[in-house]
Formats: sequence, structure tokens, C-alpha cells
Amino acid sequence: VRREYSRRLRDADPALVLALARELLENYRRRWVAYELIAEHKGAFQRLSEAELQELGQGIDSWSSVDSFARTLAGPAWRDGLVSDELIHRWAHARDRWWRRAALVSTVALNVRSHGGTGDVPRTLAVCRLLAGDQDDMVYKALSWALRELVVHDPAAVEAFLHEYDGVLAARVKREVRNKLETGLKNPRQP
Repeated sequence: VRREYSRRLRDADPALVLALARELLENYRRRWVAYELIAEHKGAFQRLSEAELQELGQGIDSWSSVDSFARTLAGPAWRDGLVSDELIHRWAHARDRWWRRAALVSTVALNVRSHGGTGDVPRTLAVCRLLAGDQDDMVYKALSWALRELVVHDPAAVEAFLHEYDGVLAARVKREVRNKLETGLKNPRQP
């Protein structure tokens, strides 16, 4: 359904697409569809600003809502220079666990090749450093994900990060990232 509407809206004014996305979010709670409509409309996506992104992220309150927001909109907008590093760093300092998770999940767009990521070690590790000692399970699971995506681009930098933050990283982060470094898998099967 979303693909069909993206096709129909391909030539629509970006303001209309953004208004439709807001309507889907505010009145129908169709978060994923709203984000996808924006992401698939070049004009609407290019109009994203920090204020717009903050507004679209209001109400993120679960694993799925955060990951949808950060993977579909926030990360790609950051990757493409539409929003600043400072915005993502503010999220990393938020009291709300979901915004901290959003900061980490946004780094995934910098590093997943199939979605335009080219491997941004400095920006990824800057966010990881801000949250290395966070003990909230939703946050440290995202930290593991961010580091595992970076392994493909710079395993030595990831190994150095693990060494530097060994005393504060959650055991799960260390285990999953080391597995990725050693086997290429998050959780390799045991014989």
C-alpha cells in the first residue's frame, strides 16, 4: 500500500507529502508509513530540517518506533547533511532512553552500504563514546548494532574502541561485537 501511494505521490509538492505524513502520525499512528512516504519522496526528504525531524520523532516510545524513525529518516538525513552532528549528540545526552537509542541507530545509516552508507568512523564512534557506559538495555543493544555495522569498514577502530571502553561496556556489547570481529556474525552457532 505504501509503495502504491509513494508512486501516486511521486510528483506531489513536498509540503503535501510532509502534511500527509504528519496526518498519518498524529491521527492514525501510522509511524512507519509516514516515515517511508517521506523517505521515498526526494523533495519531502530534502526539506527535512532539525525542527522537522524532532517533530516527526515525537512520541517514539518503543524499539520499533525508534528504529523506524532512526533508520528511515534521522540517520539518512544526518548522513546526507540535512541535520547536524550536534542534533544527534543532543539525543545521545537525552534523559529519555528512546532518544539515546535513536542517536545510536542513526549511525547505522552512515555505515550500511546497501542504504548509501560509506563508513563514517569518526561520527559513528563519537556517538558510541557518548553512550559507551549507558546500562539501559535498549541503548546498549543499539550500541552493539552501531559497532557491528562499523566492523565492515574499520575493524581496527572497532577493536580499539572495545579495548578503550572495556571497563564500562555491557558484556553483551563486548560479546556480540567481538563475535562480529572474529567470525563476521553477531551470534555464531555453536557446534
